[in-house]
Order: sequence, then C-alpha cells, then structure tokens
Amino acid sequence: MKETYSPAAGTEKEKIPLLAVVGPTASGKTALGVRLALRLDGEVVSADSMQIYKGMDIATAKPTMAETCGVPHHLIGFREPDAPFSVADYVEAAGPVIRDIAARGRLPILVGGTGLYVDALTDNIRFGEEKADPALRAALQRQAEEEGGAAMLERLRAVDPETAARLHPGDVRRIVRALEVYEATGRTMAEQRAQSRREPSPYDTFFIGIRCADRQKLYDRINRRVDAMLEGGLLEEAAACLQAGPAASGAAQAIGHKELRPYLEGELSLAEAVENLKRETRRYAKRQLTWFGRNPRIHWIEADELDAAGMEAQALEILQAASFPAGNGQKGGRT
Repeated sequence: MKETYSPAAGTEKEKIPLLAVVGPTASGKTALGVRLALRLDGEVVSADSMQIYKGMDIATAKPTMAETCGVPHHLIGFREPDAPFSVADYVEAAGPVIRDIAARGRLPILVGGTGLYVDALTDNIRFGEEKADPALRAALQRQAEEEGGAAMLERLRAVDPETAARLHPGDVRRIVRALEVYEATGRTMAEQRAQSRREPSPYDTFFIGIRCADRQKLYDRINRRVDAMLEGGLLEEAAACLQAGPAASGAAQAIGHKELRPYLEGELSLAEAVENLKRETRRYAKRQLTWFGRNPRIHWIEADELDAAGMEAQALEILQAASFPAGNGQKGGRT
C-alpha cells in the first residue's frame, strides 16, 4: 500500500520535510531511494558531485531508466563535463528543485554520497559572494601539479585544519579551492561555514544511512560493481571522456575514469589499472563512511545480509517509529 505525504499547511517559514538517504558507494542508496519514493510518493534529488555531468553514466553509476522504476530523478546529467561546478552551485540548484517537489505535494528524497553536498544543503550553509581569481587559482593548480596533493593538503592544514581534516590528498580541486578562498579573502572556509549557519535550515531533514558492520562485505560489493562496470562499457566510456576533454576538468577526476587513464595512455596494464580503480573506490568508500559517521542524526541500516527489499523494510520501520513523513500538518518526532 502506498503511503502519501501531505505537506503541512502554514506560513512560508514552514520547514520542508526532506528525507536523505546517504552512505558509501555501492551500499544500495539508489535502489533504496527509489523504493522509498514509490512507497512515500516521492521524487529523488541526487547528491552526487559526479552524476551531475553528462556522458559519465557508467563511472558514476547513474540509475538507468529501468532502475528508476518511473520515479523522477533530478540533478543528474545536466552539466557539461568541462564545466566547473561547486558546492555553492549545487545548493543553489537543489533548493528550487526541492521546493517544487514539495509544492506539488510530493516528498523530496535526497540520495547520494557526496557528504559536502548533503551537509551544505541540509545545514543551510551559505557561501560568500567572492568571485574566483583565475590567476590565483592557476598558480595554485601549477603548484599542485609540481608538489602533489599531499603537500598542498599540508599547506592547507597549516591555515585551515578543520577543512583540511575533511579532505583527502587526491581531492586536489577542493584543496586548491580552499587555499584560494583563504589567500583571496584572509578567511578560511571553516570560518565561512561557521558564519553561514546563522539562519536555520529551511528543511526538516530525516537521515537514513546504509553501511556494513563487516567492512569487507562492502568492499566485496565494490569489487563486484567495478567488474560489472567494466563489462558494461566503462573502458570505452573513459576513453571517450579522455578524448573529449582535458584531464583537469571536473568530470575527468571521477573515480572510474582517472584510474583507467594510465592504461589508455599505455603506462599500465589493464589488470594494474583495474586494481587501482578497485583500491581507490574502496578508499573513497572509507572516506564517505568517516564523513557520514560524524553526523549523529543518521539512522543507520546495517546492510551486510540485506537485499534491497530488506533495506526498504528496515527503512520504513525507522520512518514509522519517527512518524516521518508526518501527514496532515503534523511534524514527526526526531531522535
């Protein structure tokens, strides 16, 4: 039986109920988001920093038409691969989409593993109006190419340890951006985040997370997913992306493309490149778990032995216990 969401009547300041399904890559977020959308009359809003790009369907595990089961999915495949896209851009794009879904009487369901996007949106983090300094950014990018991501991260840690703790040496684009903000404004991104939380969030967000108590089971899922991606044409997609645009573009940094580039350029064997891809994907999943593990609001599902139907059943139990989504203008409880 389908449960329906009735938007609360009230002032324009009434918070919008928002369900967030988060967790590491290959955990089953997409399938759970679709199942919950079907049960709760919802629509999915992607929170994935790479699914925004066109032409990267396999590497970013974009849901196929069959996998969406007719559920509308938003903020997927709408950006050109060589176009820059920041977390501020994401928040600006997601807000109107979520408001429109709610205005039509449906439940917006945020699904994704990019923790920075999820936090910035749900915590109402507002970003400064300062414009990018192309000359400064180019200089920092040259330094990153010469010194490496680890050295740049150490440099960031010296001035903004809070932001540095959230980043990985491989995340050069965000390291450069954080350094650029500091050098251009004299204020760290951490300081800006703290000041940006002055206004409350417009969303009443309920978080459900997926993880495995046995980390190896998640890693096994990742390895199987990579094998399936390769069978589905990932190598051909990576080759097309490499041919179409510069390696420095945002899309080219997607896990699944950059690890295969050394093979495509004749520097590694295919077996070596694939093993690197699996290892980097496992590392990314570990970073995602660390990020989301800091959020005490997440209600976790241990998915070690669960299929999609089992995860759906547990999620619905959690939501029912918390009275979310609340109908007839009543707010659900929070834990």
